[in-house]
Amino acid sequence: MIFSSYEFLFLFLPVVLAGYYLLPRRGRTLFLTLASYLFYGWWDYRFCGLMLLSTVIDYTAGRGIVGADTPRGKKGWVVLSVVSNLSLLGFFKYYDMFASTLNYGLGALLPGLQPAGSETLLPLLHLVLPVGISFYTFQSMSYAIDLSRGRARETRSFLDFACYVSLFPQLVAGPIVRYHELAEQLAERSHSAAKASRGAALFILGFAKKVLIADAVAPLVTLAFDTQQPGLAAAWVGVLAYAMQIYFDFSGYSDMAVGLGLMFGFRFPINFNSPYKAVSITDFWRRWHISLSSWLRDYLYIPLGGNRIGPRRTYVNLLLVMLLGGLWHGANWTFVVWGGMHGILLAWERFRGIGQPSSVLRGRVLTFIWVCLAWVPFRASSMGQAVEVWAGMTGLNGWGEAIRWTGQLPLPAVLTLLAATVIIAFAFPNTWRMLRMDEEEDVAPAFGASWPALATRTLAILLLFLAGVCVLMINSSSPFLYFQF
Repeated sequence: MIFSSYEFLFLFLPVVLAGYYLLPRRGRTLFLTLASYLFYGWWDYRFCGLMLLSTVIDYTAGRGIVGADTPRGKKGWVVLSVVSNLSLLGFFKYYDMFASTLNYGLGALLPGLQPAGSETLLPLLHLVLPVGISFYTFQSMSYAIDLSRGRARETRSFLDFACYVSLFPQLVAGPIVRYHELAEQLAERSHSAAKASRGAALFILGFAKKVLIADAVAPLVTLAFDTQQPGLAAAWVGVLAYAMQIYFDFSGYSDMAVGLGLMFGFRFPINFNSPYKAVSITDFWRRWHISLSSWLRDYLYIPLGGNRIGPRRTYVNLLLVMLLGGLWHGANWTFVVWGGMHGILLAWERFRGIGQPSSVLRGRVLTFIWVCLAWVPFRASSMGQAVEVWAGMTGLNGWGEAIRWTGQLPLPAVLTLLAATVIIAFAFPNTWRMLRMDEEEDVAPAFGASWPALATRTLAILLLFLAGVCVLMINSSSPFLYFQF
């Protein structure tokens, strides 16, 4: 079940909202936790036990950290939490990658012992990746780490902690929320018509991003990635389409998640802040997937020494964090290359001391070009395919044949839509600014306008929702891209 599906929009969400608000306040957390497990179990109920195991481990580790008498005792509980969560994540997500790499490497070094790529040494298990495991394991173990650092308070309520880990609005693709950010809201949260209406508006805008933009430009991506030796035009159109698809797909999901949270009284942090308006790669990572980049900074970059141990160590730390951040996204070396490309430029910018460029336009253009080049291995199924697309983008494959188009809409219409998405990404304010999300929900209405203008804009949002539903009637929405991570 995904947010942009009939089952969610017209069955799950209305029933859960109605049940939540009909119950007394003391029963809402339990109801929301059970609903979240139902939501997660919709894909495969067996993985609910895996999420519950992670929850039990980290709740127990938290109790152990608070009760430990010595620093060594606290450290032991933190190690238990980190090792347990990373073991779960590593086994389900990376075992087959590790096994195939080891088998291939051993076969290449010792061809007489086993053929390259054979499964003689380690068999491939072809494990099904539990949806959202990369997100909820990071979120769950951050509780134990923050407790040991004195940045969070222990919860005595297992139910509150279980709700925090399983909360369905942001369970499967973030944002990654720290426990201390939701602790007070889990104990007591406010509900109001203003907060719920703003949440509904944000949800609909995210829904429109996904269905009307991301899914619409997705067919163009095949021009670069499903074509052998794509020409210059096809390669750039396909890569640009993917840049727009992944941005509006993932930021659309994040908007829907935050909007759903508001409907249930929760306030989640922003996860996107117009990243394609960034003037450097450093600026890009302050704007793109903010919850992940801040998680990697606080729990990996700073513990490695950050920028406190000299310039050379800083460059190494930046590169290492981005390599691991790339690997977090998927069990394929293409993701490591993507992370390495970002890490190299982050280190270069730190070396050059690049801050605010003299020309904002030049900074944005160069940053966006680099981001697009890096999206190639992120999207490619193999490095061979990535090299072919890069060759097309640099003109090594020539102009190529006339673009062949087999989509349902005429090619000029789809290219026009792509151009419109680029304009939206670069020139329009993001949804948080549009809805004035930086202000208290109960103080300022969404859009902060007079009642006639507010009514007009509310009507526009409802029309966007209807348009999205009509599109779903023709073409079912695809899963969110980050569900595979």
